[in-house]
Amino acid sequence: MEYKVTTPLSDEFIEKLHAGDRLLISGIIYTGRDAAHKRLVALVDKGEPLPIDVKGQIIYFVGPTPAKPGEVIGSAGPTTSGRMDAYSPKLLDLGLKGMIGKGSRNDAVKEALKRNKAVYLGATGGAGALLSQRITAAKVVAYEDLGPEAIRELEVKDFPVVVINDMYGGDLYVEGRKQYERGVDS
Repeated sequence: MEYKVTTPLSDEFIEKLHAGDRLLISGIIYTGRDAAHKRLVALVDKGEPLPIDVKGQIIYFVGPTPAKPGEVIGSAGPTTSGRMDAYSPKLLDLGLKGMIGKGSRNDAVKEALKRNKAVYLGATGGAGALLSQRITAAKVVAYEDLGPEAIRELEVKDFPVVVINDMYGGDLYVEGRKQYERGVDS
C-alpha cells in the first residue's frame, strides 16, 4: 500500500501500516544521530525534560551536509540505524512513533516498536541529494555544538520512505530475503 501522511503520527495510522508499505511524509520531522541520541537518553535517565517533544514524532537518522547558497539544506541521506539501537527503545517508550534510517534494527528495538505502536522506516541510501529536495525548511533546535549531528526540525513535503519494521513484528528485510530465496530456487 502507499499512503500520504502528515505528522505527527497517530496510533490509528500506525495500526494500518505493514512492512513494505510506502509512505510520502509531509510536515515536521526531527533529525538526530548517535551523539544527539546519547544526550537525549542521558536526560531521560536523569528524569530531565527533552529539548523536543518526541510524542507522535519521527526522528530521521541524518547528518546533513551544509546548505549551498540559496538551498534549504545540503545532502540529507540516511545513516546506519544500528548506531541508535541502544537509545531508540527509551525514546519509543516516551511516545516516538517513527524513525527513518537505513539498515536493520536489533531485537530490543523491534520489541519496543511493538510495545509502543511505532514503525521503523527506510530511506534510500546514496540518494541524499534527491531526498534533500523534499525538505522545504530546516532549523537547528538543539545541540548546535554537534554541527551536522545537531537536532534539526525539518519541514518535509512528500518525503519518500518504506516501512521496514511494523508494530506487528513484520520485517521487510527478512520477508524480502525469503521472497528472493524462493525465486532463486524456482
